[in-house]
Amino acid sequence: MEIKNAEFTLSAPTVSMCPADNKPEYAFIGRSNVGKSSLINMLCNNKKLAKTSATPGKTLLINHFIINREWYLVDLPGYGYAKRSKTEIKKLDQMIRGYILQREQLVNVFVLVDIRLEPQKIDLEFINWLGESSIPFAIVFTKADKLNVSKMRASVALYEKTLSETWEEMPKMFITSSEKKTGRDDILGYIEEINKELAAKE
Repeated sequence: MEIKNAEFTLSAPTVSMCPADNKPEYAFIGRSNVGKSSLINMLCNNKKLAKTSATPGKTLLINHFIINREWYLVDLPGYGYAKRSKTEIKKLDQMIRGYILQREQLVNVFVLVDIRLEPQKIDLEFINWLGESSIPFAIVFTKADKLNVSKMRASVALYEKTLSETWEEMPKMFITSSEKKTGRDDILGYIEEINKELAAKE
């Protein structure tokens, strides 16, 4: 897939305020320092599209970007933001889950995890919740350029082993690096494939 056009559309505080049209939506989410904005900018070939920040957890709304005027890339707030109040955390959690469970246009959730870390409890809990809620998703390993090939493979293998304890079938997985644009064609190709399947059903 070639991205010819990527534009910010709107930031919504609730699912009811998301765009009114029926274009397919692909949501990106992960812990608040996983490199989500960098990945989105890399996918769209636009360094200024999603705001990157030295302070984790800056995304507080449901941000929609229209891609090629055909589908939406949705930037969701990160989870695991330790420096917020319990009230703020609860509010963001409700917004995220409300969008994921209620948004009919949502086609797939890309869950970002840092490839350098062993499987984190908070990520596994979120992944299992998606599975229990019957939400299609894929796992995106970020920051692959920070590891050599053998450590990278070992990290993915550990993730698969951990998931196999509760999952019969592995979700789709992508290895990415925003620095080196690794995984860009794979993720965009996957989205294009799903979009074609959806178009064929209409």
